[in-house]
Amino acid sequence: MAQDTAEPSTAGVPAVELGSGSQSLTTTALGYGAMSIAGAYGHIEEQAALELLHGVYDRGVTFIDTANIYGRGVSESILGRFLTGRRHEIALATKCGIVPGAEVGKRSVNGRPEHIREQIDLSLGRLGTDYVDLYYLHRPDPDVPVEESVGALAELIQAGKVRGIGLSEHTGEEIRRGHAEHPITAVQSEWSIFARDVERYVIPACAELGIGFVAFSPVGRGILTDHFDPGGLAENDVRRKFPWFAAENIAHNHDLAGRVRALAAESDLPTAGLALAWLYAKAAMFGLHLAAIPGTRYVNHLDELLAGTDAELSAEAIAVLDALADQVHGDRSFNSAWVSGGREGLLPRS
Repeated sequence: MAQDTAEPSTAGVPAVELGSGSQSLTTTALGYGAMSIAGAYGHIEEQAALELLHGVYDRGVTFIDTANIYGRGVSESILGRFLTGRRHEIALATKCGIVPGAEVGKRSVNGRPEHIREQIDLSLGRLGTDYVDLYYLHRPDPDVPVEESVGALAELIQAGKVRGIGLSEHTGEEIRRGHAEHPITAVQSEWSIFARDVERYVIPACAELGIGFVAFSPVGRGILTDHFDPGGLAENDVRRKFPWFAAENIAHNHDLAGRVRALAAESDLPTAGLALAWLYAKAAMFGLHLAAIPGTRYVNHLDELLAGTDAELSAEAIAVLDALADQVHGDRSFNSAWVSGGREGLLPRS
């Protein structure tokens, strides 16, 4: 398949430029996190997943994010079928660095150059393309200097397999070191009303260096929506691995999210839309170029998220929302060393 370098359309959804110079990527400020189509939050049939992706595309969302480990390649394989005939219209991101095979909470990392080279070819095969627009190191490998991993990623640009490179859940210091080795297009990490540790070191580094930021779980894995049912998590729902959703924390956190729901109702916004509007407002305050990549199994939920892309919040509303993160019970990760804030000494929290 010949590489098509045409830029994806951003019609109908605000555009954002991630990164700068020759390594920049222009795409939609709202993207789609495709972990959901691999069953992370409950079973979804392949045909339903394809219909969902068509719904995402029909609404003008053309930034799609996946990873080699989502469903052990299932997400990439489904995306490959969806991309047929429209590859040039989609800004496509995937990741490597978490070793495929184990379940959440039991995985290992590998940032060695030979692993990176191996995994990009496997991902391209599943995706049915010969390049991705953005390729992330999913987690840093403590046994491999970040400069070495970034150097291997940069070689993939020279090989024509990757257009830009990214880092995921790296600390501010790791980002600076990686960017000195080769320009980083985007850093991906969790950021939401409930998860704000990245504001201390990671986001300032990105803003200073001109690196785009991609926020995953911007609605707190669903808790910051109008649809979350604290008693309705399926046995195979990945959220059961995360402390926010543990039996001792979930009722408190759901009640805390009720304050977000009440403010959303006052603002005539869906709660998910309010959460997105807050995120874009905070990014503007930092001078940060932001794309958010929520995941969902329901296209009507995407419509609620889209409501936040052009909503404006008052300073008073932002202040109310800003105060909530310190009241959340439990950490955002099952292992604080697995995320940037833990390695920066910002987690755990009681």
